[in-house]
Amino acid sequence: MNEVTIEIEFLGTGTSTGVPQLLCGCEVCHSTDYHDNRLRCSAIVRYRGKSILIDCGPDFRQQMLRASNSDLDALLITHIHYDHVGGIDDLRAYCIDRQFPVFARQDVIDNLRRQLPYCFAEHPYPGVPRLDFTTVNDTDSFQVEGVTVEPIPVMHYKLPILGYRIGPMAYITDCKTISEQQIERLRDIPLLVINALRVQPHLSHMHLAETLDVVKRINPGRAYLTHMSHGIGLHAVTDATLPPNVHLAHDGLIVRL
Repeated sequence: MNEVTIEIEFLGTGTSTGVPQLLCGCEVCHSTDYHDNRLRCSAIVRYRGKSILIDCGPDFRQQMLRASNSDLDALLITHIHYDHVGGIDDLRAYCIDRQFPVFARQDVIDNLRRQLPYCFAEHPYPGVPRLDFTTVNDTDSFQVEGVTVEPIPVMHYKLPILGYRIGPMAYITDCKTISEQQIERLRDIPLLVINALRVQPHLSHMHLAETLDVVKRINPGRAYLTHMSHGIGLHAVTDATLPPNVHLAHDGLIVRL
């Protein structure tokens, strides 16, 4: 039996509205296939004995209650948009006897301090999340509980944000453009997770054709698409059209290498 070197559990694979989308009557939002129900985008990467959360959106509590394992050692944040940070208050459960490590760009940290001032008061209210921020830049790898993480800078339209590489896997979400330099860094990576919002073009996210072009250029062993809206189509239909090594991810999916 091959030893598992890395595992990713998709807590959520939806865009900011989730799927089904409120007040929508499309066939995807009314699908009875559980693959078409998508909470906001987040994942746990388990590597070298550590469990690293990527993004902590407004569905975090629900996601962790149904996760295969609720252990967490640290949080990586890709960017400040609410669907990626709206659940941070629920980290209080992980802060009972320690400060919880959070890694992000400085602009993200500054925004969170403004959004969650009660966490950083001189005399904080008992039980609030206690967060230990570490600033991440675009170029330097860093250590998370002894695990090396490499930042992957991409553009979310005009907003610089970060993807992350952990061992043989890279996780990129909300990307609209990625430089040739970053594509070259990721060339032939065993496992790539990357966003594909919908079939039709979008201002600030790659649509399916753009994502597939990036995947082809990176040439990963396997690729899983995430951060999808109802515009990606029915899971069973769209997934069947993809190249053999590319798949739509879905909530609850666990991928191991």
